[in-house]
Amino acid sequence: MSSSTRRAERVPRRAAGLALAIGLSALPAMAEEGGSGHYTPGSIASFMDGVSPTPALITRINILNYRGGVDKDVALPIGGLTALGANAQSWGYGFTMFWRPKVEIGEGWSYAMSTTIPYVTMEVSADTAVTLPSGGTTGGPRRADRTTGLGDIILMPVMFNYTVDPEFSVNARLTGYAPTGSYKVGRLANTGKNFWTIEPTVGFMYFGQKNGREASVFIGADFNQENPGTKYKSGTQLHIDGTFAQHLPLAGGVAGLGLGAFYYKQVTDDSGEGATLGAFRAKTVGLGPVISYIRKLEGADLMVEFKWLQENDTAKRLKGDTYFLKAMLKF
Repeated sequence: MSSSTRRAERVPRRAAGLALAIGLSALPAMAEEGGSGHYTPGSIASFMDGVSPTPALITRINILNYRGGVDKDVALPIGGLTALGANAQSWGYGFTMFWRPKVEIGEGWSYAMSTTIPYVTMEVSADTAVTLPSGGTTGGPRRADRTTGLGDIILMPVMFNYTVDPEFSVNARLTGYAPTGSYKVGRLANTGKNFWTIEPTVGFMYFGQKNGREASVFIGADFNQENPGTKYKSGTQLHIDGTFAQHLPLAGGVAGLGLGAFYYKQVTDDSGEGATLGAFRAKTVGLGPVISYIRKLEGADLMVEFKWLQENDTAKRLKGDTYFLKAMLKF
C-alpha cells in the first residue's frame, strides 16, 4: 500500500469530527408561515456537519437549489397574503467561517463557534386569493415575484463536541437565525423571514476507522418568534436528519457513497393575529443519495459533499427537491 493511500485512509478519522453545522437559510423564505422554516431539512446530517475535536480554522462554501410547489387548490400564508397553488425556486450561496480555539474544557471535550452569511435568489409564483361574497375564497390573478439579496445570517456561538472514542462522538450546538434578509409584506418572494429562530441541536456520529462506515444522526428543534409584519408566529418544528454511507480509498483520497434522509414535523400550532388559516402544522419526509470526497490539499484537508433529497410525504408545506453542494477547507 502506498504512503499516499495510507494518508488518505487516515483522513476520515480526522474528518469525522470536523466541519460546521450549516442551517442554510436559503430555502424558500416563507417559514411555516408560507411553506418552509428557517431550517432546511437535510442540511445538518453527516460528518461534514460535526464539530472539530482539535483547534482549527475552517472555511466553507455552501450551494443550495430548491424547487417545489403545492397543488393549485392548496392555500399557504405567504408574506401576509393567502396564496393558492404556489411554486417556488431558490438558489442559496452561503459562506461559513468556523473556529475551534485552543480552549480546553475537560478531557474529550472541545468548543467551537461559527457563522454563515447567505446570499439568496428567490422566485415565487402563486394565485393570490380573492374573498367571495359568500365568505369563501377563490384564486385571483396569477402573479410572480423574484428577489435577490442577503439572507438571514446564521449564528452558532455555542458548539460542543465530546469524543467518546476515535470512532464515535456526540456534539451539541445552539443556533440563532437573525432576520437580516429582505422582507416586505405583500411580496411573495423574500430572502428573509422577518423573525428570529432559536435552534438547539444534538448530533451522534459514528465513523469506522477500519471499515469506513458512517452513521450520523442529528436531532433539532426550531423555536420561532412572531413575524412583526404579519403578526404570524410559526409553531415549533422538530427535525431528525441522518446519513448512512460507506467510505473507501480513491485517487489519493477517500470517497463516500450513501443515503441521506430526514423527518421534519411541526409539533405546535401556528398562532397570532395573522394565522387565519388555523393550526397549519407542517410535515415532510425526504430521502436521497449522498456522495463525498476527502483528501489532503497542500497542507489542508479538502472535503466535498453533494446530495439530492426528494420529499416524499409532505403536508401543509411546499413539496419538492433539494440539491446541496458543500466544499470546505480545514487549516
